[in-house]
Amino acid sequence: MRIPRARRGRLFAVQVLRGQAQVEFMPSALTGAIFTVALFTAGWRYGLYGLIGTAIGTGTARLLGVDRGRVSAGLEGFNACLVAVGFAVFLGPGYASTMVLAAGGCAVVTVVTAAATTLLRGWGLPSLTLPFCLVASAMTIAAPAFERVWHGGPATAELSRAAKGTVALAVDDVARAFFANIAQVFLMPQWYVGLIFLVGIFAASRTAGAMACVGSAVGVLTAWVLGAPTARIVDGTMGYNAVLVAMALCGVLLAADRWSLGFAVAGAATATVLGPALNAMFAPAGGHSFTWPFVLTTLVFVASVPALPRLHRTGAPAVLPLTEPVGSDVVLGA
Repeated sequence: MRIPRARRGRLFAVQVLRGQAQVEFMPSALTGAIFTVALFTAGWRYGLYGLIGTAIGTGTARLLGVDRGRVSAGLEGFNACLVAVGFAVFLGPGYASTMVLAAGGCAVVTVVTAAATTLLRGWGLPSLTLPFCLVASAMTIAAPAFERVWHGGPATAELSRAAKGTVALAVDDVARAFFANIAQVFLMPQWYVGLIFLVGIFAASRTAGAMACVGSAVGVLTAWVLGAPTARIVDGTMGYNAVLVAMALCGVLLAADRWSLGFAVAGAATATVLGPALNAMFAPAGGHSFTWPFVLTTLVFVASVPALPRLHRTGAPAVLPLTEPVGSDVVLGA
C-alpha cells in the first residue's frame, strides 16, 4: 500500500532529525530537534546548513537505495550534517560557492559512507565520522587553490611548536571549557551552545549524557595537566574528541560497566593528546584534524576488544524511536 505523501514527509523529517542527533550517537528525533536549536543559537546560517545538509545526505541515501534501517536510524545523515557545517565554518556561510560545494559534499559523503562502511564491516568496526573527516580534509586542503572558493577562512592547523601563553585555569575557564568541548563536536565555539547540546544528549540517554560529561572533564584535565595553553582549553578545541571517544567506548559501542568506563577514560585522554599531533601532521598541507583523533582512537580501542575478555561489544541502546521503529540490528555510529 502506498504511504500518503503527508506521512512520507513526516517520516523524512524524523529521519533528518535523527541524522542530526547521530552526530552524538543518538537516534532520537527529539535530540535532533534540540541539536537544531543549538545550531541556530550559534548562528542561523549554521542552523540552516546543518539541517539542509542532513536532509541532502538522508535524501541521497534514500535515492540510492541504502538500507532502510540505516536511513531510519539517522545513520546516513550525521556525516552530511558535519560536512555542511564544516564547509560553512571554513569557507564562509554567506557565499554562493560555499552553498553549492556544501550541497555537493553532502551528496558525496553518502557515497564515502557506503565505501567506508563496506570496508570496515569485515573487521566489525563502525565508520563513525571517518567519511566526514575524509571529505572535510579534502576540502580544506584543496580550497585555497581555487580563487572562487577560498575567501580567507579560519587559519590552517599550526606546525608543532612550543606552547605559548598561560596554562592557569580559573573556575569560570573550567566551566566554559567543559561546555565548549561539547559544542566543538559541531565546530561551534560557544559554551552556551554546548550546554544546549548536552541537554539534547541527556534527553535521549542519561548514560550517554553522563559519558559526555566524563569525556569533557577528562579532556580538560588531560590538557591542563600536560600544560596546554588556556586559550586552547577554553575554546574547546583540545577536548571535543574526548567527548566523542568517552561516549563511544562506554554505552554506545561497548557495554556500560566499570571496565568500559576505565577504558573510555583512557581513550578520552589518548584522543586529547593525539589532537595536537594530528594538527601538526596536517599543517604542512593546510588541513585540520577535525574528528580524526576520535575516529583513530575509537577504531584502535574497539579493534582491541576481542583480545580483552573483560570488555564487551553492544548494540544500540533504546532511545526514543518516535513514529518509525529502528531495526534491532542497527548499531549507533556505524
